[in-house]
Amino acid sequence: MGSYVPTSPEERESMLAAVGMKSLDDLYASVPEEVYRKEPVIPEGKSEMEVLAEMERLAGKNTVYRSIFRGAGAYHHYIPSIVKNVINKEAFRTTYTPYQAEISQGILQSIFEYQTMICAITGMDVSNASVYDGASAAAESIFMCQSRKRTKAVVSGTVHPEVIETIETYCRSRGVAVEVVPAKAGETDREALAAALTDNAACLYFQQPNYFGVMEDSDALVTLAHEKGALAVMGVNPIALGLMKTPGEVGADIAVGEGQPLGLPLSFGGPYLGFMAATEKMMRKLPGRIVGETKDARGGRCFVLTLQAREQHIRREKASSNICSNEALCAMTAGAYLTAMGPEGLRQAAELCLSKAHYLAASLGAIGYGLAYDKPFFHEFVTKTPIPASEVEQKLAAKGILAGLPLGEHEMLWCATEMNTKAQMDEVIAVLKGEEYHGADL
Repeated sequence: MGSYVPTSPEERESMLAAVGMKSLDDLYASVPEEVYRKEPVIPEGKSEMEVLAEMERLAGKNTVYRSIFRGAGAYHHYIPSIVKNVINKEAFRTTYTPYQAEISQGILQSIFEYQTMICAITGMDVSNASVYDGASAAAESIFMCQSRKRTKAVVSGTVHPEVIETIETYCRSRGVAVEVVPAKAGETDREALAAALTDNAACLYFQQPNYFGVMEDSDALVTLAHEKGALAVMGVNPIALGLMKTPGEVGADIAVGEGQPLGLPLSFGGPYLGFMAATEKMMRKLPGRIVGETKDARGGRCFVLTLQAREQHIRREKASSNICSNEALCAMTAGAYLTAMGPEGLRQAAELCLSKAHYLAASLGAIGYGLAYDKPFFHEFVTKTPIPASEVEQKLAAKGILAGLPLGEHEMLWCATEMNTKAQMDEVIAVLKGEEYHGADL
């Protein structure tokens, strides 16, 4: 690839010096040493056959679990076969840039249909064409809410820690204050929240269900934000929207979330997509691409990118965001998934997640793994562990089972989806009891 780099060594050194760095390695200073490999994995001079064999050997080090009980932001759901069949079509993988509307009608329509479906499941008026992931969607939503007088972002401490970290990283570069309201018994501390929503608070960001799996009182949180003159941003799980009140129904101004559950496999953490939707009042502040429907010269239905004056390639430094792209193929996947599932299929998936998670929670509770927060939950919940959570993880891993996520020495965040069978859950209980599982086939 060296011949494709348009800058000379001297020019690269000049650019590094301008940002206060001495070498390319300095660019990766924030990457932990244990995951940053300076030397190539495979020595030079190997044949294709030797390289392939070495890559297969390295891939063999990955652990493939028989059953998964971990979520924490990325979830194991069933993906109908038609989804991959649709997105693997060459026309969708080799589409032309949507800025050339006259030769991009197919991809523009696919984005338009995706936007329509996101609006349908969130109950909002308008959606963008997606952003990079759920965490960046959350961070971008903060800037949508700011005004001259109101700049501070108030974030619930029950939000996913990595989302909070992303919000803080975005806001640090813009000099935006972020106040994280502490959690209280697994949910947002409303008294602390009321105190945090001062006259300069632009918005409240909270997650439903929250990081601990608890269902927040979203009506009360949105009402409190509005009473204090702030906007309400609601981070949501798209599968849970099959059952719970939509952001539109509770009066939220913006809805964001991670679209991975909508037909995207776990895939070592990506690529995923962040969805963003808002009320009509907030439409002109939505970042990134938005596809609109119009008519061509013959009166036929057609599609174009619209409201582009918001974007950084036109407004430049005055733009609220520097995103002018989208996760088109991932959004196409989400659209294909939602089309295949339909409203009833999405509801059924949500009902299965709910019932299976409650069965698992009850089964764990019966052997001493009681709920840390005895509150309504969707498909994730935290239990106390009578033995160290790391030992729970090791015991189950020895049987090919990925346990919940350890949150502390004696706390674990579990998840169950429609993919988890009763037999798989019963096996977890047997393993934790120190017994051999002799039940139904897994």
